[in-house]
Amino acid sequence: MRNKLFYTLSLLFVARIGANIPIPGINPAPLQEFFADQTAAGGGGMLGLYNMFTGGALLKGAVFALGIMPYISASIIFQLMTAVVPSLARLSREGDVGRQKITQYTRYATVLICLVQGTLMIMGLKNPQSLFSGFDQRIYSPIILSDSLWFFFSAVIILTTGTIILMWLGEQITQNGIGNGVSLLITVGIVADLPGALATLYRLVFAPVGTSRIEVPQLAVMMILLLVVTAGLVAVIQAMRKIPVQYAKRVVGRKVYGGQTSFLPLKVNYSGVMPVIFASAILLFPQQIFSYLGASSENLSFFSNMSAWFNQGTPSYYFIFGMLILLFSYFWVSVMFKPIQIADDLKKYGGYIPGVRPGEPTAKFLDFIMTRLTFAGAVFLTLIAVFPDILLFTYNVPFQISNFFGGTGMLITVGVLLDLLQRIETYLLQRHYDGFMEKGSIRGRNPSRARRQLASTGNLKNIGPLMVVLGGIFLVGIISWVLRSWVL
Repeated sequence: MRNKLFYTLSLLFVARIGANIPIPGINPAPLQEFFADQTAAGGGGMLGLYNMFTGGALLKGAVFALGIMPYISASIIFQLMTAVVPSLARLSREGDVGRQKITQYTRYATVLICLVQGTLMIMGLKNPQSLFSGFDQRIYSPIILSDSLWFFFSAVIILTTGTIILMWLGEQITQNGIGNGVSLLITVGIVADLPGALATLYRLVFAPVGTSRIEVPQLAVMMILLLVVTAGLVAVIQAMRKIPVQYAKRVVGRKVYGGQTSFLPLKVNYSGVMPVIFASAILLFPQQIFSYLGASSENLSFFSNMSAWFNQGTPSYYFIFGMLILLFSYFWVSVMFKPIQIADDLKKYGGYIPGVRPGEPTAKFLDFIMTRLTFAGAVFLTLIAVFPDILLFTYNVPFQISNFFGGTGMLITVGVLLDLLQRIETYLLQRHYDGFMEKGSIRGRNPSRARRQLASTGNLKNIGPLMVVLGGIFLVGIISWVLRSWVL
């Protein structure tokens, strides 16, 4: 368990390093200044959302500026194609071999999406007003410092490679670490912005009288909303509908089996945070394309209007966002939840739902219940996702702060952390540890045997050299930061 945690933290640390290494030839200072001005004016929602998913790498012009979203977009495409294309559907039913083949196709698609998005990003940064409305190069300095073809080619390759590295880190965390690697990468990027949000909140609370500031009553209301939203997220994410199941008695030899009553747990938010991540990924990609096409020619006003539909704060944005969350919620449930298989398993083991006939009626009953639960969960996800805009327009709170009082960032963070804690608890119990609960020691445990099992755990026992290297990098970074602060 200790090695798994160290391994996960080490790879997350590598991801944070890549989010702070700038691409040669890009000056991120004008973009940071523009974002600061937009945040002070109560805007910057779309830029802040994209920067949040990249873990702050976008504003730093880093090698991980594309983030993990291209990989998520490729996963969405192949999950949709698996439900439509018969050959992919057959592959998905072939076990590990078929899933590995689909994963390989997803990686190839990720490379193609990265090449397209990297090209659009570099071309957009060369002409920033095509990506970011209100950016004026006469006020801010140019972001791209070189116009050569070699810089364009190398920057696109670096951005693509950065996303491939993130994809590999996520897969390694999922296989050898704790939790879902891709979700943890996104969560760490969101949490990395927390110190900056706290600093901005402090400046707004203690700003001089007569300037844009947050009063004490508003701060108290925001703190109450933070507690309410967090408690609501935990309650809904863990909420479930318990379907009673009765097992018939069976006589095998001289023993009688069955006859007990159990329940079938159906989660209200069965899809978790994945619909919000999918919807955000889908919204970011077309907005980037239409913005560039609309700014590349004065005659392409149609694309500019299309891009405006995806701007945060417009009714069309909330409508499309809500419909995408609803669509992906039902899609995820249709892929992961199999009522026919559950009904067949219940019938095979002599179980039935009281008042419902076994077989097909049970499958229809479960499908009906799950449809209603999915609708309630999708509505809740939509309300939480648009909650920061309520603070943004009501109290004029910057997006950097309002994102931690609800919305996509809070939803992803709470959901992933709850899933991580459940995975750790399950692993501890499987490895004959005590877990998080105060239940005392497990009787009959052999300490020497447990130590032998721990010493023979997989390929993670030689994690020492990795920790030494990353510790050295961390110390170098701290020393460099102190020296730079002292010189400035």
